[in-house]
Amino acid sequence: MSADSQSLITQESYAICLSTDLSDAVQREMTPLLDLLPASHSIADHSKSDVDSALPLLDIRGFVDGRGLACPMPLLKTKVALRNVAIGESLYIVATDPNSQADITAFCRQSQQVQSSDDLKLMVNDVTDLTGDSTSLQRFATIYHFIITKTDSN
Repeated sequence: MSADSQSLITQESYAICLSTDLSDAVQREMTPLLDLLPASHSIADHSKSDVDSALPLLDIRGFVDGRGLACPMPLLKTKVALRNVAIGESLYIVATDPNSQADITAFCRQSQQVQSSDDLKLMVNDVTDLTGDSTSLQRFATIYHFIITKTDSN
């Protein structure tokens, strides 16, 4: 990834909360994937008592499972899913196609350069390499994780 791409990625820790609007099935699918992220991103219950107030909160309101999909499908599914995400909310995307990392990073960069009512901030851009993990239930060796937050550009 280029140095330009790195400037779009916020290198912070976050408290990640799953919206209660997400179905139980979606939450069950997302949780083991989120558990693969570094420990600096804590998964919290949506109740405020469980959220570390020192960490910025990422309120996950949608999920795109792009595992097994070739470019440009993860990006296209992301664009569609972002229609249902309000300002201040986040979308969690997983993909296995290495091109998705460049595509989604460029898409977020482009959103910041054009005149639109919403900016997209790439909050988490992480790669999980499960090669040699015989205990993993994942069927893919490498998973790309993204969390995009829709922000108000005004």
